[in-house]
Amino acid sequence: MRADTPLKAIACFDAVMRTGSVTVAAQQLFVTPGAVGQQIRKLEAWLGTPLFVRTVRKLQPTAQALSYWQQVRPALQQLDSASLAVQGKGDLQVRLSLPPAFASSWFARRMPQLTRRYPQLQLHLSASTDRVDFSQGTVDLAVRHFDGQAKDVQARLLLADEMRVYCSAEYRERQQLRTLADLPGATVLYTTSHAHWSQWLASVGLSFDGLARGLQFDQSEMAIDAARRSQGLVLTSPWLVEDDVEQGRLVQVFDAVLATGKGYYLVQARDIALSEAAQRFEQWLVEAARCAASGLNG
Repeated sequence: MRADTPLKAIACFDAVMRTGSVTVAAQQLFVTPGAVGQQIRKLEAWLGTPLFVRTVRKLQPTAQALSYWQQVRPALQQLDSASLAVQGKGDLQVRLSLPPAFASSWFARRMPQLTRRYPQLQLHLSASTDRVDFSQGTVDLAVRHFDGQAKDVQARLLLADEMRVYCSAEYRERQQLRTLADLPGATVLYTTSHAHWSQWLASVGLSFDGLARGLQFDQSEMAIDAARRSQGLVLTSPWLVEDDVEQGRLVQVFDAVLATGKGYYLVQARDIALSEAAQRFEQWLVEAARCAASGLNG
């Protein structure tokens, strides 16, 4: 490495590229936005080329910036990994991203098993449905709900998904829900994340005609909670209501099950090797999913 290589400036450049914001980069680096801007200008002078097109609202990276970042990013990741290894932290950390509803239900239910098996594991959880950019080095593994078709990442099926109808026992008795013929008059709880009511109704030979009013929710957790509180029928994944069914807060109302063609997939980068800790966690997660699927289908 050249003696005049501006490592601090390169670190600031990396932070801006990862976050897309000088302000956020400054917060992560615990410096002021002005200090980050100064380091970016220093790096541009050292490289002899502009790295960003400056507008009123944001910085737009140039083609040279994108090319340079692609080349220096692996070296920065390797430097970070080497430092963690020397500090004794590299083999313990796993960074995981999960959908919020899945994180607070299926995964939370099994976390005690994980911590008992790997008490030294340092797990960093992020609840999000956003697309993961593994090149930023902020996530090792992610679970996503989709059809498994992905060209830019490796995707391994954990749990095939399906839709079932649930409500509280109190609501079922109040509405006298015994057969599908009793469905008209019940309140339907709609969710944008699991918008499968029309498909489920069609699968049992029914439609929305004759159904009572419905309530709309943009998050599965809210619709499920409304069902717990006897507000209506929720159509959702059995993986999100395991505890509720086991503890009697929710009951499955009808036998009809709708296969969605989607599932919960474990995704990871194709070109970034997992750490030993991440590999152990991956094995545990696959095993836990296999046991869960066996229990549901058994």
